[in-house]
Amino acid sequence: MMSGLIVGILLVPQSIAYSLLAGQDPIYGLYTSFFSCIIYALLGTSRHISVGIFGVLCLLVGQVVDKELMAAGYLTEGNQTAVPGMGNATAALDCDRSCYAILVGTTVTFMAGVYQVLMGVFQVGFVSVYLSDSLLSGFATGASLTILTSQVKYLLGIRLPRTQGLGSLVKTWFYLFQNIKDTNVCDLVTSLLCLLVLVPTKELNDRFKAKLKAPIPMELFVVIVATLASHYGRFHEVYGSDISGTIPTGFQPPMLPAWSLIPNIALDALSIAIIGFAITVSLSEMFAKKHGYVVDANQEMYAIGFCNILPSFFRCFTTSAALTKTLVKESTGCQTQLSGVVTALVLLLVLLVIAPLFFSLQKCVLAVIIVVNLRGALRKFLDVPRMWRVNHVDAAIWLVTMGTSALLNTELGLLVGVLFSALCVLARTQGAPAAELGRAGELELYEDLGAYKGLRTQPGVSVFRFGAPIYYANQALFKRALYRHLGLDPVKEKSRRRKQERRRRKEGEEEEGGAAGDQNKAEESSARIFIPPRPGCHTLVLDCAPVLFLDTAGVNALKELRKDYSELGLRVLLARCNASVLDSLRRGGYLEEAGSSAGKVFFTISDAVGYALALCSQNGNGETCC
Repeated sequence: MMSGLIVGILLVPQSIAYSLLAGQDPIYGLYTSFFSCIIYALLGTSRHISVGIFGVLCLLVGQVVDKELMAAGYLTEGNQTAVPGMGNATAALDCDRSCYAILVGTTVTFMAGVYQVLMGVFQVGFVSVYLSDSLLSGFATGASLTILTSQVKYLLGIRLPRTQGLGSLVKTWFYLFQNIKDTNVCDLVTSLLCLLVLVPTKELNDRFKAKLKAPIPMELFVVIVATLASHYGRFHEVYGSDISGTIPTGFQPPMLPAWSLIPNIALDALSIAIIGFAITVSLSEMFAKKHGYVVDANQEMYAIGFCNILPSFFRCFTTSAALTKTLVKESTGCQTQLSGVVTALVLLLVLLVIAPLFFSLQKCVLAVIIVVNLRGALRKFLDVPRMWRVNHVDAAIWLVTMGTSALLNTELGLLVGVLFSALCVLARTQGAPAAELGRAGELELYEDLGAYKGLRTQPGVSVFRFGAPIYYANQALFKRALYRHLGLDPVKEKSRRRKQERRRRKEGEEEEGGAAGDQNKAEESSARIFIPPRPGCHTLVLDCAPVLFLDTAGVNALKELRKDYSELGLRVLLARCNASVLDSLRRGGYLEEAGSSAGKVFFTISDAVGYALALCSQNGNGETCC
């Protein structure tokens, strides 16, 4: 009960503020928070997360709205009618700017929800695992820089043209400095005063959250005081400050999405759907693990999907879980989603009675609320040195995703981050560790000779480990690493043998009288070429424990190794293969010689080494027992 009440109080100013970020009127942010709280309480599996407006998604929706408004001919925020003959203006002639903006927003939201439900139907909740923590963190930070940039014009009271496409962040800052002389002093002073109040209060809430029964709702106090000051000081009439304007009470009639807009926004909605789902599932699993229960990723997909589909008919925009409000719910003792119903009741009271009182609220105050709530994401910059020390790859993914999201384009940043993460995974298999192994005392434990001291090698047997799956992209690397560690490239050895044989024959033909002596000389040279690099080395054991899978190229690489080394007098044995690898070997024909040593696979390295030594003992010569 108390948890829902507190979150509801916090949601009122944030819902109004984030409407600005999504390019919508304030009332639509209140609608969005109201419907999402009720629907998730009925369908969600997490007991703690708070579903509603989220800054990054609001930014993405706002970018789509701006793009479609430009296409429809709404050139400036002050232009309330479309310009005939431009883009989609025909569809917008009977709709003013505010109406068309929410029409675009609801259509994007509807399509995002459809995508999420379809992903739930096809059981593709696993896609969230491909969005790593470093990728999501970098994306959120890059998007936060874009959000911050988009709000500066409201903080300063400057009217700027909307920027779209690549490099919009840089363009916006260029326009800001170009028009800095037009700063509205009233908005600037109001912004500074609100920052001076909100930032210390937020820091106190964070520092003493363990001692405070509930966070101080300073945002609501600031909104109330700022609204009163703006109303009685007539800031809009006297100083020209932008204000929220009329906020109606009650609910407006349902409205269908604009089907004609779907081809334009379908791709944008897909990226929004994936981000919203990934954030929701990540937070759900994090808090479920912390409190000892389980969430269903696919059910979460359904829940967040219907949180977008159903409200889209009531002029709402896209929602997902939000970390800040979820932390507030947890810290105030929330145990069930019943708190979401209480939050919805608080919002309902505002919608039915209180909303019109925010008419005089300055937009710069809403911008301050948005900027202050970016503190957590922007603080991630301080974690980069530690991230770099822990793992260079994760730090690189974070930097690349953050940089492209901020400097190029938000959606493009997510795509680049995913592709760069995939390349990093591929690069890790390309740079997989390879080592020659030795035995630890009398134990059946084999480890890297270069990493540990006191390991013993078995005379005549070389044990090799490759630390990655063997597939088409790294099978050549696997063979090169093996040749390097063993000191014997069978292809080059056979080539040298053929050259030596041709040379011997040629010399024999030229010097017929000394053929016998030349033949002995050639045989001695050939013998030196084919003696393995270690005296008496007769068996190569491959430790396949790190090899999680083999594809056709990997199986063929092993077959080639076995064939080439057998021609040089070395036996190749496999050890510690998992079921998937064994199945690939069987289907690839590697094990078809079931009766010979070439087709044998061993459970342990010790078994393989013992088998090789036993064969050599039977032959009575450890150097030639093949």
